[in-house]
Amino acid sequence: MPANIPQDLDRNLALELVRVTEAAAMAAGRWVGRGDKEGGDGAAVDALRKLINSISMRGVVVIGEGEKDNAPMLYNGEIVGDQTGPEVDVAVDPIDGTTLMAKGMPGSIAVLAAAQRGAMFDPSAVFYMEKLAVGPEYADVIDIEAGVQENLRRIAKVKGGSVSDVTVCILDRPRHANLIKEVRDAGARIKFISDGDIAGAISAARENAEVDVLMGIGGTPEGITAACALKCMGGEIQAKLWPQDPAEREKALAAGHDLDRVLTTDDLVTGDNCFFVATGVTSGDLLKGVRYRSGGAYTQSIVMRSKSGTIRTIDSFHRLEKLALYSSINFDGQL
Repeated sequence: MPANIPQDLDRNLALELVRVTEAAAMAAGRWVGRGDKEGGDGAAVDALRKLINSISMRGVVVIGEGEKDNAPMLYNGEIVGDQTGPEVDVAVDPIDGTTLMAKGMPGSIAVLAAAQRGAMFDPSAVFYMEKLAVGPEYADVIDIEAGVQENLRRIAKVKGGSVSDVTVCILDRPRHANLIKEVRDAGARIKFISDGDIAGAISAARENAEVDVLMGIGGTPEGITAACALKCMGGEIQAKLWPQDPAEREKALAAGHDLDRVLTTDDLVTGDNCFFVATGVTSGDLLKGVRYRSGGAYTQSIVMRSKSGTIRTIDSFHRLEKLALYSSINFDGQL
């Protein structure tokens, strides 16, 4: 097919993308609990870059590690893929939850999302957003501008119980002191997470999940990446950009952002054909982490496609001698 003719994203792309997150997770796996966030993240990036450039796509990193001059890893604007096939926006988080990985705590994952070119929201210089994320059953009743207690009341009504039956996932940060008070005053329960609000948003959207809703201020890149997953799951995320200081506010306004605008799932990722894949690094509510056995390693991944609504969980075994092809990390554990 001529390069100038747009191509649809093929369903097989999902299974190609999961090879990338598997490689990143296995590369980071040897760093679990070693207290070195940068070492583990760097290992994941090296593995991810090597694999992603073997995939048949003409990708551009829209959500990455920052601008090229500030982050020599997978930077915003980096060209990825083998430059054949469809034009693709790429969101990548080699390790969502680097602190969790470094401390050997539950819930760190390697993440990759893809959508048709131009589909992903460009956050420019605004690094945080206020978020409200739920699964399909609550997607039609939430309203980020209605306030915390009203949203909890609406969720409880759909759930068929009282607000005390609702559990809210919140990042454990000082900036959430007022939010925490509002949730507690309303009578709802809270599950705190120390990092990894991509996994938190997905967990809130899963059927029979322990939490019903994610609330609070988190990273804008993570919000856009989570939107890809929620679109696949039929869930909903609403968000408002949250500048950290007057200087960032001025940059946002100069970039043309309306800071009063409510951004929906469809604003954060447009169209009906996006993919989300993630592989567990450390075991958590969403996925099992990398587990080493004689001769190899086990991984667990989740693979989603919005066009079909298909969600797959993939358990894989990887022969140890083959893993060295994915990364420069010493997979035999000899440090």
